[in-house]
Amino acid sequence: MDRRPDSAHAALQSRLGHRFADEALLARALTHRSFGAEHNERLEFLGDAVLNLAVSRLVYDRHGASDEGDLTRVRAHLVREASLHQAALALGLSEALRLSEAEARGGGAQRPSILADALEAVIGAIFLDGGYDAALALVRRVFGEVIDTSEAASWTKDAKTELQEWLQGRRIPVPGYAIVATRGEKHAQTFEVECTVAVLGLAERGEGRSRRAAEQEAARRLLAALKANDRPGGPLRS
Repeated sequence: MDRRPDSAHAALQSRLGHRFADEALLARALTHRSFGAEHNERLEFLGDAVLNLAVSRLVYDRHGASDEGDLTRVRAHLVREASLHQAALALGLSEALRLSEAEARGGGAQRPSILADALEAVIGAIFLDGGYDAALALVRRVFGEVIDTSEAASWTKDAKTELQEWLQGRRIPVPGYAIVATRGEKHAQTFEVECTVAVLGLAERGEGRSRRAAEQEAARRLLAALKANDRPGGPLRS
């Protein structure tokens, strides 16, 4: 396989914060399957596991007082393709990828799935080259600031999404929303929305400066009522 110039590898390793003892690992991590047989998919498999462990550690250290659901949502947001794609771009992986000519012409170096996979492969390569602490250091470099400067509650699902998933998990039809009142001048209106689950005969109202905000408040109130009634012995479990 062709090799990137040593200067390019050196620049990338500086951005990664890791100097490879075995640069062949880095070369493989940056090699897409379209380029040749010595591609990065096995390293990606390993890196995915290391990434999840490292992010879990960082999230737990920062938000250890949060419940498991909040921690899981934070981790899922960080390890999703969109987040990894942005991190890979910031590290300059797109400039170092090895792709077939056809894949390169097709914009493969900017494709989110390819860049996300490459970042996971790089994490796997660093793990093999320098151990878990070295891989953790890269993950901290990439995600540490956003983890440290956010609150776990800010990563939670919005009330409408949570209500819909709560109902769907119990095979109950999704709720309906309707504006029941609009007050104030056009430039400073307040909306009142009713959220209804007809099959259960339940409804709650919410107010907000926009229809969306009012829908979220109504959904939040209805979800709270449903959860209260979902306790052992409650109407939804009878």
